Amino acid sequence: MSSTGRDIALLVNPTAGKGRAARVVDVVLPRLLSAGIAVRTLTGRDADESLDLAHAAVRDGVDALVVVGGDGMANIGLQATATTGTPLGLVPAGTGNDVARYVGLHGKDPLAAADRLVRTLATGERTTLDLARTGGRFYATVMAAGFDAVVNERANAMAWPRGQMRYNLATLLELRTFRPLSYVLDLDGRTLHTEAMLVAIGNGPSFGGGLRIAEGARLDDGLLDVVIIKPISKPELLRTYPKLFKGTHTTHPQYERHQVRRVTVAAPGVVGYADGERFGPLPLTIECVPRAVEVCA
Repeated sequence: MSSTGRDIALLVNPTAGKGRAARVVDVVLPRLLSAGIAVRTLTGRDADESLDLAHAAVRDGVDALVVVGGDGMANIGLQATATTGTPLGLVPAGTGNDVARYVGLHGKDPLAAADRLVRTLATGERTTLDLARTGGRFYATVMAAGFDAVVNERANAMAWPRGQMRYNLATLLELRTFRPLSYVLDLDGRTLHTEAMLVAIGNGPSFGGGLRIAEGARLDDGLLDVVIIKPISKPELLRTYPKLFKGTHTTHPQYERHQVRRVTVAAPGVVGYADGERFGPLPLTIECVPRAVEVCA
């Protein structure tokens, strides 16, 4: 037990952000220790081992599980802390960092993230967030289930370039052959058949490093935002894409939004991605889990 009575687990993805997470720990760890917080540092060899370590730390009764990395690492933290009452702390050090951005943290200042942790651990401040759940797995951001998911598959197979440019290049490459998909959606029991470029299921508003596809989605309303972009030409898709960074695509005539508690989405040949992680092929049924996780923020 630390002198402050606070005992946390610090789970690190050393490869996140091209190795930036390991450097961030060198900044964050001394700040936490100097505040009298007892820290057990955990590093998994892969995602599965990291998840096992996270679950074990929560079972041991740590006061918080703090993850250092990007959205993928945040997703691992969510699996271990959701519905447990153990708060999740975030130190953004990845490429996207959308989950951290939701609670006002940005990846450029790890010391600020450490100071936030010290303060919230001392005061008990918490932000309670809804999560989405499918197949027993949680996510915080947006489930990509269309053209954006196809881009994710392509980008994950690319070694170059790094960061957001990899997704931009993957977008251009996939755009050459992509055709609208036939979807069947179950929206709280109502069936919808539609052709679409993409369907996205947002717990929060953004994914992919700030693409605000589900603009207007709130993390405390008990609802999922199902966004549909109906068929548009490839030049029009290219013109619309930059608007996703500001959320101004919502005025496009082919944009459609539904708010539901539960959705099943089906389309041929599509793999769903959320929090930067591969969740599996459609069909998938996704439900909102209100007030599922507490975040140190």
